[in-house]
Amino acid sequence: MKRIPVLSVICVLCSVLYIGAADAACSKQNFNRCLDSACAINIGMNPAARCQLCGTASAGDAQNKGLAQVSVGASAKNTISDKELKSAPADPGERYLWAIGECVKKIEGCTADDTSDYDKLIEQSCRAAGINAQLATAAKKANVKKTDDVCGNEINACVLDEKRCGRDWLACKEDADFDRNFSACAVASTGCDEFTAGIRSGLIASRKSTIDNAADVLVSVVAGYQAAREARLTAARDSCKNNASRDVCTKNICQKNMRNNCAPGFENETIMAGLLCKFHETACSKLK
Repeated sequence: MKRIPVLSVICVLCSVLYIGAADAACSKQNFNRCLDSACAINIGMNPAARCQLCGTASAGDAQNKGLAQVSVGASAKNTISDKELKSAPADPGERYLWAIGECVKKIEGCTADDTSDYDKLIEQSCRAAGINAQLATAAKKANVKKTDDVCGNEINACVLDEKRCGRDWLACKEDADFDRNFSACAVASTGCDEFTAGIRSGLIASRKSTIDNAADVLVSVVAGYQAAREARLTAARDSCKNNASRDVCTKNICQKNMRNNCAPGFENETIMAGLLCKFHETACSKLK
């Protein structure tokens, strides 16, 4: 039997492992399922749903065809929930861009460049609606001009989301964490390339200011507690002068707990009240 060189076997195995690792980078199945949760609502009853929701307004309005808002796997971890869908834009092209951004955040390893398979699904849906155009790809890659303010709002909201840096920046105190989250948000905000440098600088300044102020607030809180503690200690020491606190205690017990209120002739009540308030003397001796 002819022997196969060991080196050849190793090379083949390495190639298989490499290909497997590359394929695992982005699960197209999960990515498409996520996009379907925004673009394929009731696809079983309406083959044109993908085109109507994420293709073109020319295909008609899926929301006006008497179809319920039931998304595929809306409760799954890797899909867009019904609650999140309330933020989806009404325009099909914008909705598709929005869905891509949301799914990039949910499906690890996927980017906006992994939508080629889904573009074809939308195109098929558009053909089912009688539209003979490559609308899905055009909608995704259209050079929609955005303003600096629009891009700033989109990226800021993304970066400061609680799932990313958070408004207190605690999850992005390290530069590497900030860079990772900012890059993901910048990629998701299509059409903002010319503004990202300025937006990044603004976020870095905000991050530094928030973290620095947090340190100042902590120092202020600590100082406040220290001042309050010292004030209570001073007040306690003042109450110990000339056994003032013990005398107040004795007077209160006489008035509230002694039958004759320690009146003249009932010195035993006064002595008993004094003994009950003896702890004031012990406490005051510790404060000296």
